[in-house]
Amino acid sequence: MHACAAAGAGFLIAVLWFDLMFDVQTRKHAGDTLPTEALASISAYYRRVTIEAWPMNRLIAVVMGLTLLAIVTEIVHNADHWWIGWISLAAAASAIGLARARTLPNAVRLGAAAESLHMQTRLARAIYRDHLYCLAAIAVVLGLQLSAAL
Repeated sequence: MHACAAAGAGFLIAVLWFDLMFDVQTRKHAGDTLPTEALASISAYYRRVTIEAWPMNRLIAVVMGLTLLAIVTEIVHNADHWWIGWISLAAAASAIGLARARTLPNAVRLGAAAESLHMQTRLARAIYRDHLYCLAAIAVVLGLQLSAAL
């Protein structure tokens, strides 16, 4: 099960990496609103991946679920050290829960580009912060799962 959880975490890190390639545009500008070209770039990306990429964008949700299932299976079967499974579960569930509850709805709103420039800026910066947290949490999962598989 460690290999399944590690593979899921690796896939999710790759997805986060692609998201962050657009999110980092928020770092270059400290003002109240991002320049229109930066917002247009970020917004177009999130429109493609959250709205226009159906049904392929559902694969991410499937991998999230399978990763959690693999970790729960480790816990149920008492695989290796108990704390590896529980810390992995806490880290994965917190990142996946954040993505589902806040990041995805914000990305859909940003992709629609129907908000004011100020609100789009707030959404883009919130998504960036969420993705940084998710990257750190999923990296913890990957590290723990790889160390347990050795």
